[in-house]
Amino acid sequence: MTTVAVTVGASATDNVVLDAAHTTCFIPSKLLPDCNKVVRGYDWSNGNNVPAILDSYISTGFQATNFGLAVDVINQMIQAREERVFNELDNTTVQACTIFLGYTSNMISSGLRETIRFLVQHNLVDCLVTTAGGVEEDFIKCLGQSLVGDFELNGKYLRQNGINRIGNLLVPNDNYCKFEDWVNPILDEMLEEQNKNGIVWSPSKMVEKLGEKINNEESIYYWAWKNSIPVFSPALTDGSLGDMMFFHSFKKPGLVLDILGDLKLINTLAMRAKKTGMIILGGGIVKHHICNANLMRNGSEFAVFINTGQEFDGSDSGARPDEAVSWGKIKSVLSSWVIRRRVDLYHIPLNTSLIAGIL
Repeated sequence: MTTVAVTVGASATDNVVLDAAHTTCFIPSKLLPDCNKVVRGYDWSNGNNVPAILDSYISTGFQATNFGLAVDVINQMIQAREERVFNELDNTTVQACTIFLGYTSNMISSGLRETIRFLVQHNLVDCLVTTAGGVEEDFIKCLGQSLVGDFELNGKYLRQNGINRIGNLLVPNDNYCKFEDWVNPILDEMLEEQNKNGIVWSPSKMVEKLGEKINNEESIYYWAWKNSIPVFSPALTDGSLGDMMFFHSFKKPGLVLDILGDLKLINTLAMRAKKTGMIILGGGIVKHHICNANLMRNGSEFAVFINTGQEFDGSDSGARPDEAVSWGKIKSVLSSWVIRRRVDLYHIPLNTSLIAGIL
């Protein structure tokens, strides 16, 4: 339909100009076949219906829609993981999808630790990848409490009082002293077993031993040990645990950690999997280590990234799934999604989606 804007009393030139402006403002719409979902949020008059709330995310818009799409991808992972397929290597049936969960240390410093512990306790993931802080903070919390503080607390004042700040969280330095007292005898044991029994320690074997020794059901790595879920930390020395190993190396030199052994293990885990899913909270070495392992199988079938990284600086942390496709780390962007938001704001509904797999 063509309309012409004619103004009584206006000159012919004015009418031409007005007609052009009217045409510009009222361009007719054409439907886009791939964009037909109506924007609509959750109707709270229906009560606190958690599944319906989660379903509404996808039609809410902005990052909520990205979250809803990420939930769909995770549900696909869960569904695939529940399937059993034939493994021609040893003539057995195995689960059809192996889920890699990666997270940075601040996730464990925060209350997200309890969410991740639940997932590991109930065997909802198959492999963990984290940083040194992501390992040690779990054990330290078993020995002493962290506290909620403020982002604006003065650093010099905190230092004078033996308090370490992680964002708006506070960790008394006494907790690290307790950690040293706990971990040193274990390092002695490891060195003795290495020298007497020829045990080759890797970061994953060390975390497994620490998980057994902590003997605390609040610990993520206690349950990882209990459920035989491997924990990979390629930069295990980059934190307090590394400090303890550094000081121990002067008192009792000789303890060796085999990083290559773990690299072979995580790559093989990806290569032998029928399908894989990646859930990566944060970026840096955690994100790349999981993605690179999946390069060895020409890409993961499912991927969800949650971080605040940006693509413009060329960092892997901020890279979108499509960039990973170009490297052969993800098979298709259609089964992957990225959420550009803080992980702590999304952990409850994300965890609800994973929990749905066992309820």
